[in-house]
Amino acid sequence: MKTNKILSLLGLAKKAGKLKSGEFCVETEIKKGRALLVIVAEDSSDNTKKKYKDMCTYRNVPMYYYSTKDELGHFTGAEHRSAVVLLDEGFTKALVKELENNQSNSEVVE
Repeated sequence: MKTNKILSLLGLAKKAGKLKSGEFCVETEIKKGRALLVIVAEDSSDNTKKKYKDMCTYRNVPMYYYSTKDELGHFTGAEHRSAVVLLDEGFTKALVKELENNQSNSEVVE
């Protein structure tokens, strides 16, 4: 199932030190230009979604809405997370490919 593959890739990226989560870390990585991909939980508040969408649009960082805060947190070793940021090109390519293949359950933000 694609969902498991996406969340598993996020977990692997976290273990490899190529993924950061939490509001402050995600925002910092975007502003410093190190963010390659941002994933925001679909059940995040409208304000949170708008904040990340604006930041990512301004800095040309791809962003997807995917999964829930609980699932993102569980697979990245936290209680719950509204957003995660990828810092590695290889993980980013693999995740974008899976997210694109699974578009019925993910939404790309342009």
